[in-house]
Amino acid sequence: MTPAEFRRLGRRAVDLVADYLEALDERPVLCPLAPGETAAKMPVAPPSRGDSWDAIFNDLDRVVLPGLTHWQSPNFFAYFPANGSFPAIIGDIISTGLGVQGMLWATSPACTEMETRVLDWLAAMLGLPDSFLSTSTGGGVIHSTASEAVLTALVVARHRDGADARKRPPRHAMIYASTQAHSSVIKAAMIAGLASSLDDRTHVRLIDTDANYAMRSDLLGAAMAEDAAAGRVPLFVCATIGTTGSTAVDPVEATGRECARHGAWLHVDAAFSGAALLCEEFRWMSRGLDLADSFCFNPHKWMLTSFDCSCFWVRDRNALTSALSITPEYLRNAATQSGKVIDYRDWQIPLGRRFRALKLWMVIRHYGVEGLRAYIREHVRLGALFEELLKGDERFEIVAPRTVSLVCFRLRPRPGESPNLTDARNRRLMEAVNTSGKVYLTHTVLPAIGGDAATAARFVLRLAVGGAQTLESHVRAAFLLLSTRAE
Repeated sequence: MTPAEFRRLGRRAVDLVADYLEALDERPVLCPLAPGETAAKMPVAPPSRGDSWDAIFNDLDRVVLPGLTHWQSPNFFAYFPANGSFPAIIGDIISTGLGVQGMLWATSPACTEMETRVLDWLAAMLGLPDSFLSTSTGGGVIHSTASEAVLTALVVARHRDGADARKRPPRHAMIYASTQAHSSVIKAAMIAGLASSLDDRTHVRLIDTDANYAMRSDLLGAAMAEDAAAGRVPLFVCATIGTTGSTAVDPVEATGRECARHGAWLHVDAAFSGAALLCEEFRWMSRGLDLADSFCFNPHKWMLTSFDCSCFWVRDRNALTSALSITPEYLRNAATQSGKVIDYRDWQIPLGRRFRALKLWMVIRHYGVEGLRAYIREHVRLGALFEELLKGDERFEIVAPRTVSLVCFRLRPRPGESPNLTDARNRRLMEAVNTSGKVYLTHTVLPAIGGDAATAARFVLRLAVGGAQTLESHVRAAFLLLSTRAE
């Protein structure tokens, strides 16, 4: 392919993406295809000779687009958003075109130094403690997801505690998180050899929550004290700012005090809700973050930066690099040996890395701090609006406190109705809404705080506002659809 051909096809590709995003309101949000339908449109064997680009672009329309669930749709309210924006797309295009592999400073200084500066910018924008800045003892790095961040933090905590068990065997190490914490905590324990399965609690303690679904620091302290008294080592605690189920906020300050008492590493996962820290009125959620060892949030969820872009900060970068650094002869170079540069391959699990800072830099440059704050505040306003609409319909109830833009709700139980029948009605409502193609939302199961065994868990609907194109009209239409389909 010549540069001239690339220019022509590149324009065609950009037009395709722009046309796709412009017309998303017209597409069914949830993919309606059955398993295997996309594969059935593709030949079993690859072409022996190259196809024409007309044929390839035709198959994008015929094969790919009909098989998508449209995450960028303004009517996508499921899971958490996966934000994209034109500045981020441009950054990704340029990053891919430049083809940088930024594992070392020497392999592209701009890739490293831009990442360092932009992560310092972002730390200040979020109001993080100065110790997380590269100009202090810490610093930030871009990972793929928050799951990678929690695994990295756990590995570093193990290394810090007795240099990978040289002082004590790993069988004594204990991990703590709330019952509402993300599944990545247990998965990290499995990868690190501290859990054999999802249900293995030998080294993992899941701490009960309060009426707001936030981790109870008193129960955490009691569990850590009990383990310490039994000769086990409280190693790692994951506190959450914005749980996946309900965006509950764990008490970071109280949790930090318990960690300091036992010498445990405190990692704070703010994958979705961390973006709200751009706005000072939400920084109550991060109170006590100066006691944390690491912090993570995902701009690719709610800060207009396309996937993947997860920002991870540590208070002590030496703890991080001493746990992850390994330097074979083929990576040795004068800049690294000078000690004057950052090699981000020592800040992550993989060796190779893309120039992800470029798209984050472009998003911040394009929108500015105030533009990003306005974006977050508008979505919080829309979440509050949806909550008020629900409160005006006596058939619905709010199940968990709304902290930012996620609303957890369900149809109320009817008099004398069993919990199973209530759950079934809510499931039917969700399926009716999703199969309509007009809206996509998902569910969770939350315990009924203070309830008896018969009502220990409830099927709950979640509507997460955060799409780049979502307007008030889309939120009102979602409520109208729900109220129309409700039994």
